[in-house]
Amino acid sequence: MCGIVGYVGHDAVLPVLLDGLSRLEYRGYDSAGVAFIDQEQVKIRKKKGRIKNLEQALIEDGLLNRLEIHIGIGHTRWATHGAPSDENSHPHLSADGRIAVVHNGIIENYLELKRFLLDLGYEFQSETDTEVVAHLVEHHYHEHNDGDILAAVRRTIADLEGSYALGVLCADHPNQFIAARKDSPLVLGLGESCNYIASDIPAILSHTRRIVIMEDREIAQLTADAIILYDALGQIVTREPLLVTWDSEAAEKGGYEHFMMKEMHEEPKAVRDTVMPRLRENRIRFDSLNLDRAAINQLDRIRIVACGTAAHAGIVGKYIIEELCRIPVEVDVASEFRYRNPIVTDKTLTIIISQSGETLDTLAAMREAKRQGSQILAIVNVVGSSIAREADHVIYTVAGPEIAVASTKAYNTQLAALYLLAFQMAFEIGKIDAKQLEAYLTKMVDLPNLIEETLSHQDIIQRFAAEHFNAHSIFFIGRGLDFALSMEASLKLKEISYIHSEAYAGGELKHGTIALIEEGTLVVCPMTQPQLVDKMISNIREVKARGAVILGILTPECAKAAEVCDQVIELPSVDPLLAPIVAVTPTQLFAYYMTVNKGFDVDKPRNLAKSVTVE
Repeated sequence: MCGIVGYVGHDAVLPVLLDGLSRLEYRGYDSAGVAFIDQEQVKIRKKKGRIKNLEQALIEDGLLNRLEIHIGIGHTRWATHGAPSDENSHPHLSADGRIAVVHNGIIENYLELKRFLLDLGYEFQSETDTEVVAHLVEHHYHEHNDGDILAAVRRTIADLEGSYALGVLCADHPNQFIAARKDSPLVLGLGESCNYIASDIPAILSHTRRIVIMEDREIAQLTADAIILYDALGQIVTREPLLVTWDSEAAEKGGYEHFMMKEMHEEPKAVRDTVMPRLRENRIRFDSLNLDRAAINQLDRIRIVACGTAAHAGIVGKYIIEELCRIPVEVDVASEFRYRNPIVTDKTLTIIISQSGETLDTLAAMREAKRQGSQILAIVNVVGSSIAREADHVIYTVAGPEIAVASTKAYNTQLAALYLLAFQMAFEIGKIDAKQLEAYLTKMVDLPNLIEETLSHQDIIQRFAAEHFNAHSIFFIGRGLDFALSMEASLKLKEISYIHSEAYAGGELKHGTIALIEEGTLVVCPMTQPQLVDKMISNIREVKARGAVILGILTPECAKAAEVCDQVIELPSVDPLLAPIVAVTPTQLFAYYMTVNKGFDVDKPRNLAKSVTVE
């Protein structure tokens, strides 16, 4: 959830660190800090709050642009152990002040290690688990008295239980620093007479496109001229760097007021880029997926495992796979999957969905399913991510970088990938024929145009949001695929606007929920399923009789429901099976404008981070 940047080279390090940390702001943080070597001493500066607070402190101390300071590590922290404060901010120093550490992840046995270090006489200045790592590195460094900081880090991580991405700086080694990772992402950047580490590629993309993705239990030793990568056994690893093809400008706002708005407008391209390369001669071609008729027919069930927005995409996936393939599908919240002893066999296909490919509870759930013999198919956006590397099959979405914490275009592309998968499986096992497949693919090709048309009507949504942004509580109700859509719409609203919101199946209102409806309560009703529109009209009449205000999101095929709505957002005509991929966009815009009107930070909502790398 936090951000790490490190640099060693010949330029002033502090502007590089601050630039990298600012590019990781989307991950969420409550404090920021840097450690650097100056005149053979490790020095740190760290501040609660935004990066600008840290930058101002560096300016006041006359440090920011000093060329002789050319090695350092930086961190943006999201509080897990200890409240946000200057003391709990990273980096953390060893007792002798000669070693500094930044850390993403959770050290699960930190209390045991802390007791060990307290018995040795170490004193702690913070409440964090990371300070334990700093003191433990010092302990191993001095215990062996061999001046080998790499060996000290290796001995330290052998003692750690949990997840970590580490950057370690030592005053005795002013031209190198050490990086290590387990279950928390870390990449290496190769520059010209300089090298980098970062917890995510955008942090260093303005400096280099040559990236090496570290794998679990690897350690890297970085100097200005070289990176040496070691595996868990201490053997040197040779790995060709990846060349990042997307431009750093893709991670900039591009003239939009917020990243979220920019990314919603990128949805047509993202869906197009995810779909079109897989379509050849009216067939679907997955490069790294081998699910033929025999493999599909032997499945007893499919499990979709994900968190948050990705889990909502999975619920849509359940509807369409069961509809088209007639294979039982269960959707599991990843954070619960491991702990309820799920039924998984070698006849189970587990579909793992994660934007980052590093979501820790999703990664852990995947490993549990794999341990029980399941085949793993991952749907991820990041090439080379942990989930992508460990899965048996991968479908990459092509959303590009998504900076806003609230996911928009990544969700659309996850849906696109699930639709392609469902169509391909249904065709392989004879549930749809070539003509039906061709018809579906023709409609898939048109989806980006329909999303663009939807985006062109955002002024209607903006006006409605301006009238209702002070709502205390908002309900979303829908039936069938519209209920699956409502869950994501509700999440999007509450996570950025902080308005209480719930999503319910339309038919469930009478089973208790309608008690919450009172005069003026706003109820949002997506209606894209013509066969269910009469039932929804009945549900709307029920809440209107209790004083609800109704916003309808309607396709032309459901237009008769407009008569019971107070305001209508019109969608283009779309196949009901494909409707969620188009109908979600106005709900995202609704959440966006409600938040803007309330004056909150759309891209960086409170208490949230983009990448969840702790459980």
